[in-house]
Amino acid sequence: MASSSAVGKLSREEFRPGTAPAALDEEGKPINPHIPQYISQAPWYLDTGAPSLSHQRRDDDERAPPSLDSWYDRGATAGPAAKKYRKGACENCGAMTHKKRDCLERPRKKGAKFTNKDIKADEVIQDLELGYDAKRDRWNGYDPAEHKRIYEEYAAVEAARQKLREEEIDNQTTTDMATARKMAKAGKAEKKDDADFGSSDEEDADEDKYADAADAVDSNNSRNLRIREDTAKYLVNLDPESAYYDPKTRSMRDAPVKNVPAEDAKFAGENFFRYSGEAPAVQQLQLFAWQAAARGNDVHLNANPTQGELLHQEFKEKRQELKENSKSSILAKYGGEEYLQAAPKELLQGQTEDYVEYSRSGQVIKGRERAKARSKYPEDVLVNNHTGVWGSWYDASTGTWGYSCCHSIIHISYCSGEAGIAATEASSAQNLLAATSEPVTSTQEISTKPDPVEGRADQNYSKKRVGEGDLILDKERLAHALREEKKRARGDDENVRAGKKQKGVSGSSHEVTEEELEAYRMRKQMTDDPMANYVDTDD
Repeated sequence: MASSSAVGKLSREEFRPGTAPAALDEEGKPINPHIPQYISQAPWYLDTGAPSLSHQRRDDDERAPPSLDSWYDRGATAGPAAKKYRKGACENCGAMTHKKRDCLERPRKKGAKFTNKDIKADEVIQDLELGYDAKRDRWNGYDPAEHKRIYEEYAAVEAARQKLREEEIDNQTTTDMATARKMAKAGKAEKKDDADFGSSDEEDADEDKYADAADAVDSNNSRNLRIREDTAKYLVNLDPESAYYDPKTRSMRDAPVKNVPAEDAKFAGENFFRYSGEAPAVQQLQLFAWQAAARGNDVHLNANPTQGELLHQEFKEKRQELKENSKSSILAKYGGEEYLQAAPKELLQGQTEDYVEYSRSGQVIKGRERAKARSKYPEDVLVNNHTGVWGSWYDASTGTWGYSCCHSIIHISYCSGEAGIAATEASSAQNLLAATSEPVTSTQEISTKPDPVEGRADQNYSKKRVGEGDLILDKERLAHALREEKKRARGDDENVRAGKKQKGVSGSSHEVTEEELEAYRMRKQMTDDPMANYVDTDD
């Protein structure tokens, strides 16, 4: 037992709990025997040869970990800036705490090393040992006062915008009030308390303003309720693209079936009932009451409907009178009343339901005769002593239009009367005689010496066109035309290579003969034919 105790190893009996005293560490403190061995046993590089738990305890001289809120003191300086440049300082700003490559100041054209001006103070260098959490804290070092400053800036901008909006509304209200006062003064009413109820322009502009409120009134109205025997609106047409149905308010504005007239449909949409009968008048009266109340007048449609109706009638009379006064003043100043006269009803609509009965000869027996359609151009206007309008005569021989009084085909010419008609007929007869004369045809065979100039008139002025009909070509002239065509083609190739403008047959000053046309066709066919130079070598 003694030997085993000397070496620190206990026997089975001594190892039993309560049989052996607890081991003591180097400080004389007992070691709990129930501590696992992997905790109580020190590693080999910290083993002291005696039972101990010192490797599990923190050293007393070890500093506490830095706080999670510790951060750099931004912008702190160690003292006042130096007056002159110091050796080893930053060449850009002159601070001793960093080098030129680490300087955060704006790069100067000439640094503080050479100018000795605007030398910055030395920064406070802090050596922080941040822990695991402090290194990964994205808000570490953030100043909450910065958020307060940004919030106050946005609040100030919003207050300025609200003030500007209120000023615009006040200016618009002032303008509307001035316009309404002008309308009231233009009337002939003798009442002292002449109320201001708005203008027609604003009534049209504010119609959409109260559309939502009107929809809310309709949605809460009891007429949207239905009895069980009625067919639901969404069952009239099951196509989801037919019309929009709002299940919350049970409203369907448009007609679910488009190709059925509203009068014959089972349900034509709520807009059909809204804009039929006296409903539009009630909406205009309600809109007038809203506008009048918005301008400080004691007008309420439900509280006093009679007053609202009377004031609305008075307002419409004043507005109509003001429109008439403005219209008359404008016409008196600028004129143009004749352009305001409306065209006949038949011309505006294109059709009429007026009963008109005609006789066999085309005379009107009953009803009013239909107005004649008139064009936008001036009609029955005679100029330059003409008794007929332009286009009243047509010359079939030349296919031209003219005046029927003098047969002149020149527009806006002076009328020559019967003398002009006689001169026109004589000119037409002379042209007809020249056209019906017998020229020498191109079918006559030429047997004279080959001359490229001779015989052109016979071919060019004959009844037959060049290149048509039965032709007898002169072989010598054809050979001459082929040589000329080769020269022309060779000249075109040289011009193309030299970059000059080509000059072909179209540039010549003489008329084309049948031989020249045939030579051109032969050369063209030989050039365009892909089998022209083909030679069969199989035989």
